[in-house]
Amino acid sequence: MAKGANRLAKEKSPYLLQHAHNPVDWYPWGEEAFRKAREEDKPVFLSIGYSSCHWCHVMAEESFQEDDVAALLNENFISVKVDREERPDIDAIYMTAAQIMSGTGGWPLTIIMTPDRKPFFAATYLPKLSRQGMTGLTTLLPIITEFWRERRDEVADASVKVAEAIKTVNKPSSAGRIGVESLMEGYARLKKSYDPRHGGFGLAPKFPTPHRLTFLLRYWKRTGEPNALEMVRHTLREMRRGGIYDQLGGGFHRYSTDRSWTVPHFEKMLYDQAMLLMAYVEGWQATGDEEFERTAREIADYVLERMTSPEGGFCSAEDADTEGVEGGYYLWSEEKLSSFLTPEELSEARRVFGVSTDGNNEGDDGDRSNVLRLDGEWTETSERVRAKMLERRNQRTAPFLDDKIMADWNGLMIAGLAKAYGAWRDPRHRDAARKAAKFVMSSMMEGEGYHMYRDGAAVGPTFLDDLAFMAWGLIELYFTDPDPELLEKAIDLAERMLSEFDDPTEGGFFKNSEDVGPMGRIKEVYDGAVPSGNSVALTVLLLLHALTGREDLLKAAERTEEALSGAVIDSPDAHAQFLNAVDLRLGPIVEIALTGGREQVEPFLAEVGRRFVPRKVVVNASGDDLISELSPLARDRDAAEVAAHVCKDKACLAPVNDPSSLGRLLGD
Repeated sequence: MAKGANRLAKEKSPYLLQHAHNPVDWYPWGEEAFRKAREEDKPVFLSIGYSSCHWCHVMAEESFQEDDVAALLNENFISVKVDREERPDIDAIYMTAAQIMSGTGGWPLTIIMTPDRKPFFAATYLPKLSRQGMTGLTTLLPIITEFWRERRDEVADASVKVAEAIKTVNKPSSAGRIGVESLMEGYARLKKSYDPRHGGFGLAPKFPTPHRLTFLLRYWKRTGEPNALEMVRHTLREMRRGGIYDQLGGGFHRYSTDRSWTVPHFEKMLYDQAMLLMAYVEGWQATGDEEFERTAREIADYVLERMTSPEGGFCSAEDADTEGVEGGYYLWSEEKLSSFLTPEELSEARRVFGVSTDGNNEGDDGDRSNVLRLDGEWTETSERVRAKMLERRNQRTAPFLDDKIMADWNGLMIAGLAKAYGAWRDPRHRDAARKAAKFVMSSMMEGEGYHMYRDGAAVGPTFLDDLAFMAWGLIELYFTDPDPELLEKAIDLAERMLSEFDDPTEGGFFKNSEDVGPMGRIKEVYDGAVPSGNSVALTVLLLLHALTGREDLLKAAERTEEALSGAVIDSPDAHAQFLNAVDLRLGPIVEIALTGGREQVEPFLAEVGRRFVPRKVVVNASGDDLISELSPLARDRDAAEVAAHVCKDKACLAPVNDPSSLGRLLGD
């Protein structure tokens, strides 16, 4: 370790490395830290965050870089730092603890626990000094130290109760199979929380939640309910035109602090780009809206330009802060714009981006600035001004790029790019998805498998999400670029998912392969900013059963759905991706088998890709031995005939020999 560095200097995570030179004697999560806590009879101070988290940076600067706070921690606690993106299992357990103890959660997450990993105190951001009703660390730490020394029995009792409560919360309930009535209830609840003025759900803060939009599209497709489609259409438009979207460089920020999508928290996460890419592609397929196509293409362009590693994997995030200012990279004053735009161009910036002297954003120092919105009709002049502003912005210090590559989020991005390639047949989308898939499968999924890759090495245990999300990505890529090896690898990942994470007793999948602590293994079903591993695993099992006919995959899917159905039936709107899987299971699934060589089936693939057919599987029955082995849909076909064979609800239609005829079949 470098002089003055703590144990985090040996880690790979950029977030942990950001704290490697704190005066706090940090430990990474591991037995060494807990053994030390037992030996010295000290509580454990656990701090969980991530590299692009603004308030994590604030807490680090205010407290963890300060000698007096470090002295309190080093003398009385064993301090452990965790990157929530590297160890989502640890984060999930202790976020549950925070919600049980305080009723809230978020990051930075602050947990104080016993050496046997049972929590007894939880908070999020804490200032150094007490202010505005918040207890500061310099006040709180001595109080907890005294409690630990003088009232140990109370601490122990509280920690046991919290640990037991966590076990209860993390044990999903079964309520049988989920029917169409849960889809109807999910729609009704989303309709009730829908914001008819600005789109989205709820008031402020407002999150994109793209899987809610993809559910509504499926509900519209199933029922013909026009309001479901309109909710999606309006939300996609409002987000695209709001400040949550980077109007100059493309890509979405994390969430909006206000109802109108104007002022965001500025970090850009890979999973948001992936899920929103899917939503805009499907929105275009359902409506043909050119604005949705343009937005989807710009999201993909942003990821390929700014978030793609030399190896081909996709990086995790771009920071919210630049040189200590949240959003500083993205904000504009009218004065700054006037320094390089002509009067006519400045007038156009006012018209199209809503720029004003007063601005729409107030910084911590009281300065007013503009978050760009799309407030006017787009013209050639608008594009010229955008390019000129982007060129000037590129001269600024760029936000920090968290360049760790994570298997699960890469799986989502592969799925998103595959859907984009299916829609528009842009070879850049296909090539980027292929390259990422090849990298993750060869560098992170071999042997035991790894969750994270950075700086030339793969590290960390594999989680359910890694296998499920990557399998989903490979399946979606196969549908649009039918290389049978993609399907073979997806099946391999699903089999690993079943062998390593399936709960053979009660059904469903555990997130982690081993216990984090006394609270046991986690079984997640809630679809938050990222869909749950169980929701995507269910989707994967159903798609693979439709492709392969394997009954063991169908039984695993049925067992998973039934085991987790209680939470979904109780709160269907909180489980939108799970509802997407249920919609797939309820069917009917359209089976599309294309015969002919790879180039010959290309026009048919293009026809399929431009249509919104959410419940479908596609195979290329090319006569290849591997696809014939994997899928009965590819067997007993005349591979020399260029045709599309479509079956719906176990009834097969007459084959068609031209793409327009296929389009008519799919449009019925």
